[in-house]
Amino acid sequence: MLTKRVIACLDCHNGRVVKGVQFLELRDAGDPAELATAHAAAGADEIILLDITATHEARKTLLDTVSRTSQHLFIPLTVGGGIQTLQDAERVFDCGADKVSINSAAVARPELITQIGNRFGAQAVVVAIDAKRNNDKGIDEVVTAGGRNLTGKSVLVWAREAESRGAGEILLTSMRKDGTQSGFDCELTRAVAESVQIPVIASGGAGNEKHFVDVLQKGCADAALAASILHFGTHTLANIKLVLHHAGIAVRLQC
Repeated sequence: MLTKRVIACLDCHNGRVVKGVQFLELRDAGDPAELATAHAAAGADEIILLDITATHEARKTLLDTVSRTSQHLFIPLTVGGGIQTLQDAERVFDCGADKVSINSAAVARPELITQIGNRFGAQAVVVAIDAKRNNDKGIDEVVTAGGRNLTGKSVLVWAREAESRGAGEILLTSMRKDGTQSGFDCELTRAVAESVQIPVIASGGAGNEKHFVDVLQKGCADAALAASILHFGTHTLANIKLVLHHAGIAVRLQC
């Protein structure tokens, strides 16, 4: 049985980890290198480092932050934010990342997915999809630039296209749920997971251990992101993993 993953997510702004609600009201949560090391020691299966304002501010990923974060990690590190070209991805890999996450640039130039996949392998390409419910159109719509730009694209249609172009994973964030700690969007996650053959990582809404059980079972996710639930000491990775294990979900437990 394949194990499910619990991934610690570090949203970064100006070289610091921050956490907000629906991508706004950002609060400082600490140093990314220190937090990544601590989460890895506590049992995180992977780390995702997202430079959440790089695209909106039209700048490159903070490579120094990536280098410092990767130095002491022995689990996979995914980096996203500000990756616009194949050369940008190469610089991030050179700084120690195992995967890159692309969002706005992939929507603008879908061929970038194929370019990075052909150069580094599909397993190294994560396509991040930020989803916002559009009640007028009756769809979950893809948004870019940290949730600022509406694209008119259906999340399900875009997820299938990303897969067809060579994405190795989908990182799905429900903006409606982001930072609320009210639970993942299991309905949307399941819809995307059933639309593609590649792994889907659920993001947005984790508030307690049961939320992880729900999204990995009902939402059919292959992995789930933990951010503010970890940063402010309210829950631990060990306890999340233990609850998942007791629910019959195969996870990697600490020795």
